[in-house]
Amino acid sequence: MHLPFFGKGSGGPETVQEYDPGTDPALVEAEIPNGLDPVEQYWVEEGRSLVAIVRDRQSGQAEYHLFEPVLSKFEYEILERLYEDLRDVLILSEEEMIADRRRVLLSRTHALIGEYGVSLDRRTLAKVEYYLVRDFLGWSRLDGLMKDPDIEDISCDGVGVPVFLYHRRHKNIRTNLVFAEEELDSLAISLAQRSGKHVSVGSPVVDATLPDGSRLQLTFGREVSTRGTSFTVRKFRAEPFTPIELLDLGTFSAEELAYFWTAIENNKSLLFIGGTASGKTSSLNAVSLFIPPLAKVISIEDTREITLFHENWVASVTRDTLSGEESSSISMFDLLKAAMRQRPEYILVGEVRGEEAQTLFQAMNTGHTTFSTMHAGTVDAAIHRLENEPLNVPRNMVQALDIVSVQALIYRGTERVRRCQEIVEIAGVDPGTGNLRVNTVFAYDPVRDTMEYTGRSLVYTRVIETRGWDTGRLEADIMERIRVLEAMKAQGIVDYRRVSRIVQAFATNRTAVLDHLDNLSGLFP
Repeated sequence: MHLPFFGKGSGGPETVQEYDPGTDPALVEAEIPNGLDPVEQYWVEEGRSLVAIVRDRQSGQAEYHLFEPVLSKFEYEILERLYEDLRDVLILSEEEMIADRRRVLLSRTHALIGEYGVSLDRRTLAKVEYYLVRDFLGWSRLDGLMKDPDIEDISCDGVGVPVFLYHRRHKNIRTNLVFAEEELDSLAISLAQRSGKHVSVGSPVVDATLPDGSRLQLTFGREVSTRGTSFTVRKFRAEPFTPIELLDLGTFSAEELAYFWTAIENNKSLLFIGGTASGKTSSLNAVSLFIPPLAKVISIEDTREITLFHENWVASVTRDTLSGEESSSISMFDLLKAAMRQRPEYILVGEVRGEEAQTLFQAMNTGHTTFSTMHAGTVDAAIHRLENEPLNVPRNMVQALDIVSVQALIYRGTERVRRCQEIVEIAGVDPGTGNLRVNTVFAYDPVRDTMEYTGRSLVYTRVIETRGWDTGRLEADIMERIRVLEAMKAQGIVDYRRVSRIVQAFATNRTAVLDHLDNLSGLFP
């Protein structure tokens, strides 16, 4: 692509080819400080933004260094002048409002450079464009971190404190990014505004969802955080995890996924519990792909995380009170009450933590199939939370829950992995003691890193009773599901759209799917 370029005294545009990282020299290179040894390097944005993982010789700890183009004094002055002038000229026409934002920004930039009457070589122009796109359309100094697919969490703990990350391969790691107070406050305001929220000294705490779907938690100034503004960004993948990816990662076995598949088709309610970052929402998203096609689904969340490849789906989110307007907040409880009037077959609640729990269990008791998540380490802890403040769910209502999946983030050697610890069925209330009776269906063996079936399942028993099957018919049905799951894994079918289409095809034309087990992609030429 060719862009207009303005030479000194030309009075009009010349043509210069846009910077091409494939053929042009890189704009940046890693300059590793003394005392650090390189571990690996990779591009976040080829030619423009480089990451170096290094190890401190004294402490032995890994560090994450982000490198961006270094500007000369002249390039810096041009960039500062463009920042000021672009704020005045970025008033867009109707046509530009729907045009590509990057192209509009660069077009205005080139016009201003022409007015300055300066001559910029190709490399300088590429550097200037990088920083303008980064700061006007990206995430300022966080842009490289936000674009790095290996990063799960970004944590800024305050002014003058290094930013910390959770990296998929290197786990908790410190970066070379440090923010001054004014710069950090400005970034915090920008993050809140782009999330559609307001933040100020009077309202210093914000929970929001960024435009790319990442979750933002922010505290502004020194009102509630003594080290100054702090924030945490929990990044979520653009595409959700699928059952096949969780099978690949070892979170669940094929037998467990076939169990969930059967349970969901037979309208059993699920609750995923575990600690922070144990993969509860990822598992909820993944098994939701087993929902039958055309079934009406309503999801309720305070921050948007659930993504389904399902046409008959209403995705609802809560709303805070809008400042300066006469409006009321809309809570998960309000959305759940509204959902009950829409005749849903499946209700997905992002996380239960308040009064909405009572309505959720009322929905279960009235025959609605519900999936949700909750913070709790064990089944006993989950039941204790449900029965006490602030959830206050009566014990006789808890028994409407069918399945609890316990998940944890554990170590396998030096690697942290997510594993399903056990899958437990709620068997009802013991009439003698009043205690809930439970049945463990699958249990995790940490020595062999396998999930073992106990041989007892109330869900399977009820499926046999309601469908009029015998044990052999049930076992054959489960084995067919396991074969489909393992075939998708063997053929590398992990995209959630393709997985969902195969699951839906299995529900409508099982024979065709089983006939194509050697090439499931052939189902959709």
